[in-house]
Amino acid sequence: MANDLIPLPHNDDALLAQCDVMTYRSGGKGGQNVNKVETAVRLRHRPSGITAASQKERSQSQNKRAALATLRRKIEALNYRAPKRVKTKVPRSVKLNILEQKKRRAATKRSRTRVRGDE
Repeated sequence: MANDLIPLPHNDDALLAQCDVMTYRSGGKGGQNVNKVETAVRLRHRPSGITAASQKERSQSQNKRAALATLRRKIEALNYRAPKRVKTKVPRSVKLNILEQKKRRAATKRSRTRVRGDE
């Protein structure tokens, strides 16, 4: 599946239909609400097996939206293919210019050496 693109629906309802939704109790801020109510959401995308979870918000619907956004980003990242590199040739004038600069730099460095006299 490394070369195959994962089909990604345009709207969230269609994407949610392709997912298994699991809810569970979240921890952290939110007081008694998060301790008693299953507000955290974990989505598993059935075609690809990718999971995304969210437990930041106090409501299940907001966590579901956040998990869908995370899942969409993950699938888009897996579907990204880098564009092919188009090889270009370095012009001859540029090569000659580089060589000329190297010669000037070498001459500058040679002029810094200590001159040894006849001792």
